[in-house]
Amino acid sequence: MKLEVCCADLVSLRAAVEGGAHRVELCQALGLDGLTPSTGMIEMAVESGIVVHVLIRPREGNFVYGQDEVECMARDIRMARSLGAHGVVIGALTEEGDIDVATCQRLVDEAGEMRITFHRAFDVCRDPLRAFEQIVSLGCDRLLTSGHERTAEEGIPLIRQLVDMRKMTRRGEEFIVMPGSGVNVENAARILKETGAKEIHGSLRKDGHTDVGMVRSVVATIS
Repeated sequence: MKLEVCCADLVSLRAAVEGGAHRVELCQALGLDGLTPSTGMIEMAVESGIVVHVLIRPREGNFVYGQDEVECMARDIRMARSLGAHGVVIGALTEEGDIDVATCQRLVDEAGEMRITFHRAFDVCRDPLRAFEQIVSLGCDRLLTSGHERTAEEGIPLIRQLVDMRKMTRRGEEFIVMPGSGVNVENAARILKETGAKEIHGSLRKDGHTDVGMVRSVVATIS
């Protein structure tokens, strides 16, 4: 079992490292649901020795992007790769609420050898089962999802279905379905058990920052 911690500042990054998290999703402006972090922040995260996946999101709001925004995301992916990040976290939708396959394919291609997570844009798409198949076909390695609900705990039924579905895809066990949203010390183990997932995602914050004690507790609970 693995814990990924969403870190939007350097205090949170240090807590995730010291708490024994297996990986961080690095971003900034968590109050806006996360935006692409700065160059300096990425460099410091990589230097910490933890596995770093960088959120690629150029602005707040919806996930329907124009040509200039797509170009910006492609450049941010190249920047993250050049700084030694291990992966990127992407996502884009059409105005109709479907996966924007063309945009996502370009971002996947830009990522090259890096690992690719499709973020919670999935949770506002109109047809989650079709979207799931498209995400797998795009070559993504992982899906972060709350199961189309407000929290992962509420979304357990769909997450369980997606975990079962991935076994039947061409990627099989290689593809990871990772529950996230509202994950805490009390519910992390239950979410993993009831969904069959092997990884889980949370910010585990106290007073606005990731709390090292909470990270340690979740790691111990799921180990």
